[in-house]
Amino acid sequence: MSNVEEFPLTGRVLTEYEALITSAPTALDAIPGAVYVCDHEGWLVGYNAEAAELWGRQPSLSAPRERFCGSQRLFLSDGSPMDHQECPMAEAIKTGVSTRNAEVIIERPDGSRIFALVNIRPLRDHRGVIQGAINCFQDISQQKRIEAEVNCKSKDLEDFFENSAIGLHIVSAAGIILRANKAELELLGYPADEYVGRHIAEFHADAPVIGDILDRLSCGEKLDRYPARLRARDGSIKHVLITSNSRFEDGKFVNTRCFTTDITSLHETENAWRETEERLAATYQAATIGIAESDADGRLLRVNDAFCTMLGRSREQLLNMTFLDYTHEDDRDEEARCYARQVSGETDTYAIRKRAVKADGTVIYLDVYSSTVRDRTGRFRYGVRVLLDVTEAKRMDDRRRESEQHMRDLLEALPAAVYTTDAEGRITFFNKAAVEMAGRTPQIGDKWCVTWRLYRPDGTYLPHDQCPMAVALKEDRPVRGEQAVAERPDGTRVPFIPYPTPLHDVAGKLVGAVNMLVDISDREKAAEYAERLASIVRFSDDAIVSKDTQGIIQTWNKGAERLFGYSAEEVIGKPINILIPPDRQGEEPGILERIRRDEHIDHYETVRIRKDGSLIDVSLTVSPLKDALGRVVGASKIARDITERRRSEEHRKLLVNELNHRVKNTLATVQSLAAQTFRGVNASEDFGRFQSRLVALARAHDVLTRESWQGADLGEVLHATINPICVEPQQRVQASGPPLRLRPKMALALSMAFHELCTNAAKYGALTNDGGLIKVNWHVSDLESVSHLHLQWEEIGGPSVMVPARTGFGTRLLERALARELGGKVDLVFAPSGVRFHIEAPLT
Repeated sequence: MSNVEEFPLTGRVLTEYEALITSAPTALDAIPGAVYVCDHEGWLVGYNAEAAELWGRQPSLSAPRERFCGSQRLFLSDGSPMDHQECPMAEAIKTGVSTRNAEVIIERPDGSRIFALVNIRPLRDHRGVIQGAINCFQDISQQKRIEAEVNCKSKDLEDFFENSAIGLHIVSAAGIILRANKAELELLGYPADEYVGRHIAEFHADAPVIGDILDRLSCGEKLDRYPARLRARDGSIKHVLITSNSRFEDGKFVNTRCFTTDITSLHETENAWRETEERLAATYQAATIGIAESDADGRLLRVNDAFCTMLGRSREQLLNMTFLDYTHEDDRDEEARCYARQVSGETDTYAIRKRAVKADGTVIYLDVYSSTVRDRTGRFRYGVRVLLDVTEAKRMDDRRRESEQHMRDLLEALPAAVYTTDAEGRITFFNKAAVEMAGRTPQIGDKWCVTWRLYRPDGTYLPHDQCPMAVALKEDRPVRGEQAVAERPDGTRVPFIPYPTPLHDVAGKLVGAVNMLVDISDREKAAEYAERLASIVRFSDDAIVSKDTQGIIQTWNKGAERLFGYSAEEVIGKPINILIPPDRQGEEPGILERIRRDEHIDHYETVRIRKDGSLIDVSLTVSPLKDALGRVVGASKIARDITERRRSEEHRKLLVNELNHRVKNTLATVQSLAAQTFRGVNASEDFGRFQSRLVALARAHDVLTRESWQGADLGEVLHATINPICVEPQQRVQASGPPLRLRPKMALALSMAFHELCTNAAKYGALTNDGGLIKVNWHVSDLESVSHLHLQWEEIGGPSVMVPARTGFGTRLLERALARELGGKVDLVFAPSGVRFHIEAPLT
């Protein structure tokens, strides 16, 4: 204001307004700050350069003039627009009230804004009338920015304090809670007025702990995650970690700032995890099944007691092994392959049954269930193995399989057709007899029956889904008493009786059925046979009678009526003895005794008595009758009238005797004629041979005559032939062979052969000295269903034999006539050791 004071005094003291407007323009510029002056109407009358710089413009002081402010536009400090008519300058001129440190916002023409602090003082004349006003304003934008930043930081700090996720409280040096944020209050459940202002020790559950905390903090020690327990408003205990430091001013302990981290959930989780671990460990050890953990290489990391017992090894031994070490070598590769897939992540679990070798070398069967434990990244951590000793179960299963196989073998071996189905009627098994009966091989999975087609007994078609097996399964009941006919693919039909029976499991659930098809073709044939037999019995000319084991007549046919004269009504129920003559009553007890011993009496010829008292020759055949259990319950007797046959036999015997007599007479005549014919020179030797042959032939005839020309025993023929020739035949002839009855033709032929051989032995062979022997043996063989006789004649111990120089009658008879007569093969050898003769001929 030195420039103002330099204005000369004119007698009237200038007012401040007048002094300002009359001063040099540079006077305002001398003021260190932005200044402008308005007249009493608010027209702008002067301003300095600093004001123009803040406005960013130089308003005109002449027309057009501007009022109240030289700024482009004005705003309140909150940013709302402010008209120049209402600005602080306008108010000061209107009201005459000064404005101190009012804040406005000035916007420059370039749009930039500054905060300005305005101080306005009205200018009055000597009478006190307002002549104008002066406004000194200054740019406080930098200050406002600093203030804004401070406010912002304060707000941030406040927000951090109030809205922090971690509990925070401030405690005075005396332990009084000065402040607590929301997280702190929410953690403990207290409203601020119940928490702030109280001693911090009231909220700690452990007095020694808070004492230690306060002691450390008062000494300037920082606490980092110090564990403590706080008591919440509801009485619960919160586990927290205290992180705190102290604030000192001029070396004096002022307060502490404590961050409270709630770890209650973590603590509970840890407790729960610990309890789970303890429980798991207890379960792990108490489990009766084997449990183990193994690393990626299969090395055992953990095993329980049951696992040790299972393998007969100590825990220390197992923890130094891999699970492959005790695996049977035949199962090792499979287990290793499965585990490799699990470790690689190809699979998380697998199950396998394998053999394991115990410490004592015994082999057990284990069912192994292996699962994987991986980390969050999916990397394999370890495998958990649950093991069950299934050795006994395996043995039981093997026995069950053996039993099933045995049952299948049994069913397979059954002569009856047997098959099984599941509950849906699908065939699951059939035996060979079923195939044979059905005439086809059914397919596993076929339904209801193994047969191709089915018919009812009356010949109508029977669909398979209505067959007895289908009924048994649908109605879950055995079906009995049904009969059906199976038609084979070749058109033949088989009547059968089915026995379908449902099968159930231990819970009673229907699981299938088994059916046995009994072929009754033989039964029907038997019925037909029985009917035919009954017809034969009914119309037979033979008397066919049955009686029980006491000899009581049970049945009586027409032939019996005709033979014995009794009707069935007259004799049934009466003893069979009524047919036996008084002098033969002793026969019946013997017959009954043999019948009770199950003996068959064949062609027993005797005499029986008719109703009229006449006797009749009969041939009886008596056979035991048995019940279904094979017990003898009676006898059947066939009585045939043999009166005519007896007469025929007597007549034939008479004729045979007459024939033998005439043959003997004829042979005697031939012998007499031969004697007369060969009487003369050299007749004695030839006649002797001829005569001996006639004698041999006559002896053979005698043997056959005794047997009524029905045949003769080979041994008898041999001895009858050679005994007259051989001295001491018991010592010189060794005969061996089974009893064998020869037909007459063969008996005569062999008789002649024996005669020739024995005569030759007596003249040239074994019978010519004292030590020679004749061995004759024979046996019978079946060649092409025909019985053949093999007879060997061998001389030993006689003189050396020479082959005859010529072939005589005896040789021709043996080699040609005999072979031709018997249709066999003959081999005659004159060996030096003795004659050997062999013949093979059919016995028929």
